[in-house]
Amino acid sequence: MHLSSRVGTAASRRARVVWLSAILTLGAAAAMLPAAAVGGQVFRETIHDEFQFVDDNFCDAGLEVEVAVALDIRVHAVPHGADQLVYFLQHGTRTELLTNLANGRSLRSFARVTEKDQRVTDNGDGTLTILILATGNAVLYDQNRKAIARNPGQIRIELLVDDGGTPTDPSDDQVLASEVVRSSTGRSDDFCEAAVSALTAPS
Repeated sequence: MHLSSRVGTAASRRARVVWLSAILTLGAAAAMLPAAAVGGQVFRETIHDEFQFVDDNFCDAGLEVEVAVALDIRVHAVPHGADQLVYFLQHGTRTELLTNLANGRSLRSFARVTEKDQRVTDNGDGTLTILILATGNAVLYDQNRKAIARNPGQIRIELLVDDGGTPTDPSDDQVLASEVVRSSTGRSDDFCEAAVSALTAPS
């Protein structure tokens, strides 16, 4: 992906395996978000990115699907508490155009998500545990712009992060593991089932 120059792989704590992929199950690429400023300074950034790729085994159905993605993300991060550990709040949308390369049929998906760090804990061993609340809504539309799958609600996700020896600076963090600790509280349609059916339907 080609985000701003301040975004890189080491925004690594925010190589958010969480962002949208937990809400919008069709997404194959996670957003890479920037590191926060440290030393008590608030960090804010707005990110726009567009990219595309071909998934040659879309939803494990053997379909070759071109995925064109547009991301718009607003990030706010600030240190909290005596330990000055950085908490992130981000809002964003992700739009995907999915095209079956075998027959030209296409779908569009749209997700709007808010993600908030609820608790950041320094484990004292070079790792952080981060509890994240993600809320939002994802909708999949067919070629006639009819909604064929929806996934509103909220989930809670826990990340285990290597803090790179700098617990107050997320720029060198690396995500070691992620776990959904509370699954979606809302409707959870099977996006893959709906997408595969629509992408392979007779014209």
